[in-house]
Amino acid sequence: MRKVALGVSVLLHVLLAAYVLLRSDKIEKIPPPKKESAMVYIAPLKDKPQPKPQPKPTPKPKDTKVAKVKPPPAPSKRVVTKDVPRDKPKLETFTPPLVSKVPLPPPPAEDMSSMIEQRRKQRQAQNPAPPAEESENDRAMRVAKANIAGAQGRNSGSDREDSGGVFSIVNQTSFSAEVKFKGWNGNFKRNWLKQEKVELGNEPDIETAILKKMIQLIRAEKPGDFVWESRRLGRNVNLSARVEDTAELMAFLRQEFFSEKRPGPGRR
Repeated sequence: MRKVALGVSVLLHVLLAAYVLLRSDKIEKIPPPKKESAMVYIAPLKDKPQPKPQPKPTPKPKDTKVAKVKPPPAPSKRVVTKDVPRDKPKLETFTPPLVSKVPLPPPPAEDMSSMIEQRRKQRQAQNPAPPAEESENDRAMRVAKANIAGAQGRNSGSDREDSGGVFSIVNQTSFSAEVKFKGWNGNFKRNWLKQEKVELGNEPDIETAILKKMIQLIRAEKPGDFVWESRRLGRNVNLSARVEDTAELMAFLRQEFFSEKRPGPGRR
């Protein structure tokens, strides 16, 4: 507003100055007054019509959005329900069974003894007792009886009813060996010698290859149970050549032939 008023004022002064300059020739020049008395009369200027002030533009009012107010929900009517008296549940009476205070008769003595015997057998089956060690007298008696029986068989000229043989290992290296089996057969009434060449192949060591060849020769004669005369143990050992018993037979033969103190050839 101040700038507008200042501009209007300056404009009026400029117009007034221009008007005076343009109308200066029409102004009546009054002669100077005499020395005695002189009066100067200046005709008043005609008022110039001032420009009408332009009306200020009125700013448009901004549209204001009026938020719609939702009417408050009508209060819900409270429903009052009357409790209808229900019939009281009937309590069921429970009568505990009568426990007889008379103790049960003990089981018969025969049943008790048979039960104890059955349990003892089960424990023995689960934990079998280790075989009793053979004393020197028992071993000497067993060897004497075997010698007497063998002598009687030879003197009577009877044939052997069983087959057997002796194993020996020769020319063993880290990659090959030879297994000799000197056996006899009562059915053919003769002794025979079989020699097998053993190669390392895919086995981890040559000892494993030799033992597998021995088991193969044993199964050719005795696929089931057989008796092994162990010079390492100094007694006969009952062994099995069945397929399911291969691991046990392999471990036993490894002790017989490849233990730290290597014995002589084994006999079966």
